[in-house]
Amino acid sequence: MIEGSRIRLKTWQQAAVAMGSAVGALLDPRRADLIAALGETTGKPAFEKVLQRMKSCPEGRAVLLERPRVVSANVGHAWDLPENTFGAAYARFMGSRNFSPDDRPPVRFMDTDELAYVTMRAREVHDFWHTLFDLPTNLIGETALKVIEFEQMGLPMCLLSVVGGTARFSGKQRKLFYQHYFPWAIRAGMQCTDLMCVYYERHFHEDLEDVRRKLQIVPAPVVP
Repeated sequence: MIEGSRIRLKTWQQAAVAMGSAVGALLDPRRADLIAALGETTGKPAFEKVLQRMKSCPEGRAVLLERPRVVSANVGHAWDLPENTFGAAYARFMGSRNFSPDDRPPVRFMDTDELAYVTMRAREVHDFWHTLFDLPTNLIGETALKVIEFEQMGLPMCLLSVVGGTARFSGKQRKLFYQHYFPWAIRAGMQCTDLMCVYYERHFHEDLEDVRRKLQIVPAPVVP
């Protein structure tokens, strides 16, 4: 991410990459590299605001100073924590889906190391948020989380993902989303703390429900 080479783009090049990434991501939402490129080329002002908020928060400053990475070598101990802990819940989330924390695409289009790290951090804490909000990784769950991410970070990519996600809903999914998940996501994203300022790894050993209360997180509704 920081060790690799980043690409400096002119304004027109950023626009071209953003447009191409947006079209490609809409055609194939599984292309994480295109979604990442879209987020970077359209999200610099939003990431700059996140960076300033992190600098003004003690826990956020600790994250920026130590730059923890959510990779297997650093979070593997979560699999050995007691069942009730946040870390164990994260491990269950990842293990049940055969996800690896090492699969995030690198940051390529940010100007500074600080912005590159904040961008990568936003990418890497995504699964922490899934765990804390108790959201599945299906289309409805991912779209609901993008609503929360938009409220938390203001990234245009998140808004575009919500539009693209809802466009792929079936009639039943659309009704379910707008009746239950969308209003919950709006409230949940506004109510919780500034999630980019949280040093999640320091809370792995804590009880999951205690972490939720501390961060003022309301889990997703249980829909019959």
